[in-house]
Amino acid sequence: MILIPSGTYQVGTDEILIDTDNEGPKKFVQLKSFYLDKYEVSNRDFTIFTESTDYKTEAETFGDSFVFTLFLNNTFKKQLHDFRVMQAPWWYKVYGTNWKHPLGPDSDVADLMDHPVTHVSWNDAKAYCAWRGARLPTEAEWEAGCRGDHYNITYPWGDKLFPDRQHMANIWQGTFPNHNSAKDGYVGTNPVHLFEQNKLGLHNMAGNVWEWTEDSWSEDNPKEKVKKGGSYLCHRSYCYRYRCSSRSHNTDDSSAGNLGFRCAKST
Repeated sequence: MILIPSGTYQVGTDEILIDTDNEGPKKFVQLKSFYLDKYEVSNRDFTIFTESTDYKTEAETFGDSFVFTLFLNNTFKKQLHDFRVMQAPWWYKVYGTNWKHPLGPDSDVADLMDHPVTHVSWNDAKAYCAWRGARLPTEAEWEAGCRGDHYNITYPWGDKLFPDRQHMANIWQGTFPNHNSAKDGYVGTNPVHLFEQNKLGLHNMAGNVWEWTEDSWSEDNPKEKVKKGGSYLCHRSYCYRYRCSSRSHNTDDSSAGNLGFRCAKST
C-alpha cells in the first residue's frame, strides 16, 4: 500500500464535461493520512481470499454477469440477443460468467492471474477488504490518490492524454464499440502492475477497470455506489470517464467485466 499524507485535496472540477455525472463544482477537502493499494486487486489476490474463506461472489450466486460484445462469438450473441442491456446493447448477460470465468463459462483466469479481478460487486469488494483488515476508499480519498498533490490536472499524470506519444493507461482506441485497435497493447484488461500513472506510484488509476468506492451516489438511493477511474472500454466519443474528476455508479450487487477495486486503510 502507498501512504497518502494528510492534507487538502481537490474533489471534482469546474470544467464539467458530463453534466449528469455531477462532476462539479470543484471543492477542497481536508483528509487525514491513509493508505491506498498500489495496484488494483488481482485475480491472484482474490483467489487467495476465496480459497481461505470459501467466499462466493454475488455473480456466482446469481449465476450470471455481463460480458462485452467483442469477447463473444456471433453465434453466442444471437442466442443472447434478448439478454442485452437496453441502454448499452454491447453488454450481454451471460449465464455462467463470474470472476473465475470472466469472458463466459468457457473462459478462466488461469492465464490472467496478474490482471485485475472483475465481476465483483461492491458487496464482494467490501468482503475482500474486510478480510484484509482494510476498507474501500471514499471517493475523496480515491481522487486524492489520483491527483497526488496536484490541483486541476485532468489525468493522474497531468493534462496530456499521450505525453511524448506514450500510452499512459489502458483505454479504448478505435471506433467504439466495434473496433479496438489495441494500440496500448490490450483489448481487455492489463496486468495490474503496468501503466504507472503518478508520482505517488499508484498504477491504473485511469483505465483498465472501474474501481468501487465506499460512497453512495445519492442519499435518495444508498444502494447506488460510486465507481471511479473509467476502464479499458472508455473512449472520448462514448465514455470520457478516465479523468480524475469523472465518476459513475452501479448498484451494490452489480458486476461486469470491466469493474474491479482496490482497498484503502486508515493510518
